[in-house]
Amino acid sequence: MVAEADAIKGSRNHQAVLAQKTVDAWLTDPDGIYIDGTFGRGGHSRLLLARLSAKAQLLVVDRDPEAIVVANELAREFSQVSVEQCEFADIGGLVVARGWEGKVNGVLLDLGVSSPQLDQAERGFSFLRDGPLDMRMNPNKGQSAAQWLAVAKEVEIRDVLRHFGEEKFATRIAKGIIAERLLKPITTTHHFADVIDKAMPVVEKGKHPATRSFQAVRIFINEELDQVKFFLDSSVELLAAGGRLAVISFHSLEDRIVKRFIRRQVQGDRLPASIPVKDEALNKRMKMIVKAAKAEEKELAENIRARSAILRVAEKL
Repeated sequence: MVAEADAIKGSRNHQAVLAQKTVDAWLTDPDGIYIDGTFGRGGHSRLLLARLSAKAQLLVVDRDPEAIVVANELAREFSQVSVEQCEFADIGGLVVARGWEGKVNGVLLDLGVSSPQLDQAERGFSFLRDGPLDMRMNPNKGQSAAQWLAVAKEVEIRDVLRHFGEEKFATRIAKGIIAERLLKPITTTHHFADVIDKAMPVVEKGKHPATRSFQAVRIFINEELDQVKFFLDSSVELLAAGGRLAVISFHSLEDRIVKRFIRRQVQGDRLPASIPVKDEALNKRMKMIVKAAKAEEKELAENIRARSAILRVAEKL
């Protein structure tokens, strides 16, 4: 774990993706209540705070201890900020405890891994830097990727790679992992990447062979898709009328979940076409504000990690 000063220093170098577009859509009332459910290094929150009044409240949430170090610094700087270390799936309980249910003006989720997490070899998220094969968003909770790979059955590894990484060579990679761990425990990122590379019969041009497998194991270890589904199911009740849900996704699996959820809320109850019913009787709960915004060329030139980001925003009716 890096020291507090290093965590704060790292926040200065982190670029929040789609920052201006996100805050423009997230903000509806300068005096309102807002939640940054994936604080990271606070890029979106800082931009929002510049436009909030002294009456506003901003709750920032993250499960990463290093992100909480930066969040606490922000709270010392801005009286509107309060901080909680937890998974964003637990935000509903925080809202109820504060008496905010049905009063929140905006919630933001910026999904995926932050740049500082990727850049720190000891966190184990990146195959580009050799370090312990950890991958946990909260290194103090749950089993690491190395611990799971040491005991998981071949079929379980295959299913994780196939489902969460959409890896077509999942069976070959799973067999390679089982064979390798009989010879030597797979405990580092470079070792894991090498095992994947050797198992791949062909390599996709322009993509590292370990990309999908690293994504899959990370999503599985951190229960990322379950977190998204659980939070979305309770998100509408948290919002005030006119309050907005903003979500930034970085790969098709999570974006598909977000897109389908918003579409259900916008379209309302699905009834057979033969049933005559007025539009207002369909129980529509939200309206679309931003369908699928992506980074523009200027941002991509400055931050290549924004290339896969998709912003979706919906407003509670």
